[in-house]
Amino acid sequence: MISRMGIYIKVPPIKCQGIKTKLVRFIVDSIDWAGNGRWIEPFVGSGVVVLNVAPHQALLTDINTHVIRFYNDIANGLLSPNSVRKFLQSNGRILLEVGEPYYYEVRERFNSKPNSHDFLFLNRCDFNGVIRFNSKGQFNVPFGKKPDRFRPAYITKIVNQVAYLSNLIKNNDWVFKVADWREILSQAHEQDFVYADPPYIGRHTDYYNKWTETDALELFEHLKSLPCGFALSTWSQNRYRANPYLPSDESVIIKTFNHFYHVGPTESLRNPMVEALVIKKGFEI
Repeated sequence: MISRMGIYIKVPPIKCQGIKTKLVRFIVDSIDWAGNGRWIEPFVGSGVVVLNVAPHQALLTDINTHVIRFYNDIANGLLSPNSVRKFLQSNGRILLEVGEPYYYEVRERFNSKPNSHDFLFLNRCDFNGVIRFNSKGQFNVPFGKKPDRFRPAYITKIVNQVAYLSNLIKNNDWVFKVADWREILSQAHEQDFVYADPPYIGRHTDYYNKWTETDALELFEHLKSLPCGFALSTWSQNRYRANPYLPSDESVIIKTFNHFYHVGPTESLRNPMVEALVIKKGFEI
C-alpha cells in the first residue's frame, strides 16, 4: 500500500522539464492503491514519483534510451556513488578551469558515444536541468553559465541521491526498459497501478520525441480500458489559457494543484500553472 508522504521528499539524481518534485506529495497523497501488484510508469522520466512511492515491484519505462541506460547502469553497478563522486570531482575541476568550452566538449563526447556519467554531468550543469534532444537524437541543451557548479557540497548531494536510488533498486524488484507506452499498458494486470506523466502538449514535447493531440487522446482511451487503477498527470490551465485536451468523463475524478514553472523559453511558459491529476474512480483519496 502507498505510504502517505513523510516530511522529506526524495529527489532523483537527474532532472528534466516538467519534473514533479514539487507535486509529488500531492500525487502520492491523492492515490489509493493496495500495492499488491506493480507500480507501472510508461513515462518514467526523472523517476521522482516512483522514488517517493517506493513500491516493492515496479515496471518503469521511457522512450528515452539515455534515461533508461542511466537507471540500468545504477542497477548493474556501472554507475555508483563512488564513481559519480570521482567523475564529478575530476570533470568539475576541468569545467572550473576551462569554463563553457569544456561543457560543449563533454556534450560532443556524449553525442558521439553516450554514457551515463557524461549524461549526469551535462544534466546537472546545463540550462535549468533540461533534457532535450534534436531530430537527429543529439543532446542540444546549452550550458547553464555556472563553471563553478560542482562544488563539494553539490557533488555530495548528487552522490547521496544516487546512493538512495541504488539502494531502492537493489532492495526491490524494479525493471527498467526502453519501450513505447502502448506496449507497457498492454502488460498491466488487475492489481497493478499505472501512473502516466506524458509530455505536455505545447510545453515539453521536445524532451525526446513529439507528443501530439492524437497521442494524448489515444493515451486516455488506453488508460480507461485498463483492468487496474491509473492516474494521469497533465495541466489544467494557466493565466493565458485552459488545456483543451484535459480528459474528463464519468469514469474519472480530477484533482488540481497550483504550481509554478521556472523552466520555459518564453514568459508565457513561466507562470503559475494549475496542474491536474486525472484518477480512475475508486482509486482516489
